[in-house]
Amino acid sequence: MRDDGVGSTEPSKSAGAGFAGAGAGYCAVIFDLWETLIDWDREAAAAMLEETAGLVGVGVGFAERWNSSNTRYNAPIRDALAEAGVPEELHDDICTLRLRYHRRALVPRAGAVDTLRRLHEDGYLVGLITVCSEDIEVLWPESEFAGLFDAEVFSSSVGVSKPDPQIYLHCCDLLGVEPHEAVFVGDGANDELGGARRVGMDAILIHRLGEGPLWPGLEDWDGPRVTSIPGVLDVLAR
Repeated sequence: MRDDGVGSTEPSKSAGAGFAGAGAGYCAVIFDLWETLIDWDREAAAAMLEETAGLVGVGVGFAERWNSSNTRYNAPIRDALAEAGVPEELHDDICTLRLRYHRRALVPRAGAVDTLRRLHEDGYLVGLITVCSEDIEVLWPESEFAGLFDAEVFSSSVGVSKPDPQIYLHCCDLLGVEPHEAVFVGDGANDELGGARRVGMDAILIHRLGEGPLWPGLEDWDGPRVTSIPGVLDVLAR
């Protein structure tokens, strides 16, 4: 939930510590997107929101309404703009602005593409669950990630966000696996790691090298953690 530079919900402490490891019989690895496979540029996101607010007009209160709305992640972007009070005649310009920002943001982190390919070579199914606005789904076919996933779940398309159990179960259904046969990898925003555990998946926390977890409440994370996407391969091999 990061494309507009808005803070995310904090993770909860979840039951189910530990990690089953290489002998667990995992069939699938499911990834988060923002701050996992790609970076979240807060300054650029804030600039996009400011530019959008400028198009809408000073004093309209767009930024406040936009920041307090979940529709932007769970519905078509034009529906979200309309809900935020944006006149229809501005939708095209704002969508163009948003696509420009997201196109620059949708760049794989170092080692991400090679790791996704290696997982396929090793026999894993690969999934994606992302809380995002419709812009990401529109741009996905032209990104370097196109064709690298066996299942892709965009919250803007399915109408629910992490940590709702439905979004994890939907991805597992698309992959044809049971939750206990899958492991989820993410930075922990939106209580996504706890959400994965609650439906029966294992979970891996990712954060930047030399830094702690991005979100409060994860300092004492009791599962495996990595500081790069290639590190997921090492965890799976344990």
